[in-house]
Amino acid sequence: MKIGILGTGEVGRALAPALHDAGNDVVIGTRNPAATRRDNDALREVLNARPGLRLSTFPDAAAQADIIVNALPGPLCVDILKTLSKAVGRRILMDISSPFDGKADTAVLAPVNTDSLGEQIQRALPQARVVKTLNTMAAELMPNPDATRHLDQTVFTSGDDPDAKQAVAAVLRQLGWHDVLDLGPIHTARAPEMLLRMWIDVYKALGTDHFGFKIVRNDHPRTGHAG
Repeated sequence: MKIGILGTGEVGRALAPALHDAGNDVVIGTRNPAATRRDNDALREVLNARPGLRLSTFPDAAAQADIIVNALPGPLCVDILKTLSKAVGRRILMDISSPFDGKADTAVLAPVNTDSLGEQIQRALPQARVVKTLNTMAAELMPNPDATRHLDQTVFTSGDDPDAKQAVAAVLRQLGWHDVLDLGPIHTARAPEMLLRMWIDVYKALGTDHFGFKIVRNDHPRTGHAG
């Protein structure tokens, strides 16, 4: 499968080699490939370790892909993706963005509750098949759930296109995820995005980001309300 990863930060650097090692043709998108190769030491190490990984512009990375991975910073991603609408077209857009500025002293989620970044991206690129996933864990765990020594963690998907969600679920299973829970349409991205607030507080309480979330199921589920 051809996968285009938009973004050269921690998330992109974690996913690119893992997806490449799983047998995919991976290209990483950036604004200026020459400048990125020169200035991003961590990414240069990743590229040097795996000569099959390629670095290209955002439009080229999107246009070459079967699945596009949005690994751009949350506060910037909608504006950047709007410029790529033609290149993205009807492709699957695997959205991993988080609705906060990680550089802020206190993380304030925006949008929240009545909207989500996943929905904003879907509205900005109405032809794209957006699937929200992988935003409820640290970047290191995204391609390696075994890093917590608990392989039964849950990873969520949200999106309006069932075939796109199946394709994304297949990619997640390539990365080692076994419990892939489809939450429903793209508006359900609000829940895992808001879970980020819990993630931050758990991280502070534990002093480590090596943890995940698990949905524990009843063998005989009953309908009802939490209370």
